[in-house]
Amino acid sequence: MNALLHAHSGLRWIALILLVLAIFNAIKSQNSGKYLKKDKMINLFSMVFLHIQLLIGLVLYFTSTKVTFVDGWMKEPLTRFYGMEHLIGMIIAIILVTLGRSKAEKKLKGSRDKHRKIMVSYTIGLILILAFIPWPFREALGANWF
Repeated sequence: MNALLHAHSGLRWIALILLVLAIFNAIKSQNSGKYLKKDKMINLFSMVFLHIQLLIGLVLYFTSTKVTFVDGWMKEPLTRFYGMEHLIGMIIAIILVTLGRSKAEKKLKGSRDKHRKIMVSYTIGLILILAFIPWPFREALGANWF
């Protein structure tokens, strides 16, 4: 259990770095007129790491002591955050990233449109992820940096 928690906390940094890299790559490549294999791989690895985080998070969700559904759990900030807010926020972010990548890869024709779709959907996903991470400076919710 402790290993999963550390993996989930540590791998978030890789997922965040890949997400930021994909966003900057999309911004930089918008005017290139090309959507290269490099672009596809950066976007794919960003999405894959988010899905890995989701799978580890779901295992933690169903095994963690921080998630309890006892009477009044919504009144407690810690149990409400881990039991509902963190899960829903992250799922929405991952859905946005996944749908954005899928639309860019399969439905859009022009490279500028593909890069713009990645940039917008990944940026919104990143903002949601940053908002729902239990950062150490969040008083009652704070987790470790790693």
